[in-house]
Amino acid sequence: MFALPGLLALIFVDYVRPQEYFPFLYAVPLLHIATGLAVLGFVLDLRLGLSRRDPAPHLVLAVLLFLWCLVTVMVRAPDQLGMRAQSLLVPIAIYAAVAHGIQSFRSLQVLCALLLVICLGLAAIGVHQGLASYGCHRIAARAGQIVYLYDGRPCDEGNRAVCDDDTAEPGADYVCEKVGLLGTQSDHGRVRYRGTLQDPNELSLALGIAVPFAFAFLDRRRSPARAVVVALTVAAVGLCAYFTQSRGGQLVFVTVLGIYFVRRLGVKRGLAIGALLALPLLFFGGREGGEVSTLERLECWWVGLHLILRSPGFGVGFAQFNEHHYLTAHNSFILSAAELGLPGMLLWTSIVYLAMKIPIQALRAHLPPVSRSWAIALLASTAGLAVGSFFLSYSYKDVLWIYVGLTGVLYHAIRRHEPGFKVGFGVRDLGVVAAVDGALLFALIGYTGAKLGW
Repeated sequence: MFALPGLLALIFVDYVRPQEYFPFLYAVPLLHIATGLAVLGFVLDLRLGLSRRDPAPHLVLAVLLFLWCLVTVMVRAPDQLGMRAQSLLVPIAIYAAVAHGIQSFRSLQVLCALLLVICLGLAAIGVHQGLASYGCHRIAARAGQIVYLYDGRPCDEGNRAVCDDDTAEPGADYVCEKVGLLGTQSDHGRVRYRGTLQDPNELSLALGIAVPFAFAFLDRRRSPARAVVVALTVAAVGLCAYFTQSRGGQLVFVTVLGIYFVRRLGVKRGLAIGALLALPLLFFGGREGGEVSTLERLECWWVGLHLILRSPGFGVGFAQFNEHHYLTAHNSFILSAAELGLPGMLLWTSIVYLAMKIPIQALRAHLPPVSRSWAIALLASTAGLAVGSFFLSYSYKDVLWIYVGLTGVLYHAIRRHEPGFKVGFGVRDLGVVAAVDGALLFALIGYTGAKLGW
């Protein structure tokens, strides 16, 4: 109860980034303040008996992953230990706060409603940006980051020369991008937002995994208004995914729709409806120059796989991939193995495995309808997250850890009504994850080698 306001503030700040609209907020650690409020509220809930001391199934693994990341830094880059520990503490703290701060279906619905509203708003911004005209943006630095500032002059797609005419600011550099709302702009014509969602691929992923929440609310109470919300969500997120030109994000969109409809309507009808909704995106959602992007991604994978073979124990160290290649891995599984070694990859993939096992176990058990509604939604979301993570360096991103935390909320909410509900992680589970990891790495080595000519 008392933890919920802090959690809502935390998620709002992490997604919306109000400090980037209002420069005077740059000096205010909003994310840390919101996290502190959530933790304080959780402590109050524990003292008042509103929450239980019941660790989520993936808590121990998350703590072990955090410690192992620090071990790899100590081995490979000990001078960066303090900085890397602080950066990793944020997503782990967010996960812990979400997974344990709220433990009821009512609070879960409030949290998912906020995520859905935020993602609808971001999708609307993305669609507007995708339909907008191009304008000249001056490149500037703000709080140590590169930002683009629209100066009011129009320009043509692919023609930046007009931005450097006599009206340009002397000595300034310019780009020609689409002019979005709230000071946003495109990236080479691809729709994006700010902060952790400034990458078009990550924006598309974050929006896609929120789609199942609209279906869950409709499933809980069918009404024309909620049906309209579902239609708007599918249309806005699908259109935004098209404008991001993110093939990975489009696969996430297809995945969440496919899994949701298969679970609700059966394999044949579910796949048919999911394909019908996704076909326009699959046919028209590509982008020019995709072959170059694919080649760059394959090269990143190949470098990462070589780093794994070179150092399978400790890896090259947490957050050290870019010390060995100018681009990131573009694959969370390769990234975790390359930076953290095979033990680190096993820990990370075990957490993702548990995040999917919780809703699957909930669907197999004989539980009330509310449990099934949210279990289906979170299964679709986490499956989409796993698919998106295959094409992005998403291992330590806040959004991923928020959704892992949401499966912890589902676990606690179910146990509040069914104390006998348990989701364990034993030797058999560890063996399954290890086997999948090994097969995945073997397949990636063969695939990238064949594509790049060994």
